[in-house]
Amino acid sequence: MSDKNKFYVNEYAVVDDNVEIGEGTKVWHFSHIQSGSKIGKKCVFGQNVNVGNNVTIGDYCKVQNNVSIYEGVTLEDYVFCGPSMVFTNILDPKCKYPQVGAQFYVKTLVKEGASIGANATIVCGHTLGKHCMIGAGAVVTKDVPDYALVVGNPGRVVGWVSEAGKKLKFDAEGKAFCEKSGKNYLLKDNVVISD
Repeated sequence: MSDKNKFYVNEYAVVDDNVEIGEGTKVWHFSHIQSGSKIGKKCVFGQNVNVGNNVTIGDYCKVQNNVSIYEGVTLEDYVFCGPSMVFTNILDPKCKYPQVGAQFYVKTLVKEGASIGANATIVCGHTLGKHCMIGAGAVVTKDVPDYALVVGNPGRVVGWVSEAGKKLKFDAEGKAFCEKSGKNYLLKDNVVISD
C-alpha cells in the first residue's frame, strides 16, 4: 500500500493490501478499497463507498456516499459521482449461472470532468464523454458525447454544458461562451468542441 502518511483513511474504513492511493486523498467511514485498485491524488470518498478490485481512478475525483465502483469501471481525472449512483459491470447477471472473474466484466470508461447525478444508473459497456453531465435518476444505456447533458430513462441528450457544468446557449453560428470556465465552445454536427 502507498505511504499512509500522505493520505487519510478513517478508522472505520477498510483498505486491502496491494492498493495505491495518491497524496491528499481521503477515504471516509465504512468505505472499502479492494485489492489491486489504483487511486489518484486529492480524491474524496464519502461514507459507504466500495471500490472494487483492480479499479483505476484518476486525480481529484469525488465519490459521494453509497457508491460502488465495480471492477471494469475506470474514472479519469475530476469525475464526480453523486450520492447512491450505480455502476454495473455485467450485462446479464444471474445467480444460478454466476459470472465471476474479469473475463465477464464489461468495461465502462468515465472521461475527465464527467459528472453523474444522484441515483443515476450507468449500464456497463459505455463511455461517458469529457465534461458531460448525467442528471439525477437518469439511466445511461449508450455512449454519451463530450459536454452532453443527459436526463431520463433511457437517458437522452437534451442539451450541452460547459466544462464548468453551465448550460450552453449556442448562437446561429453554433458558438457559445461560458463565463465560469472562460472558454469558447462550438457545436458542429452534434459535436461540441472547446478552445
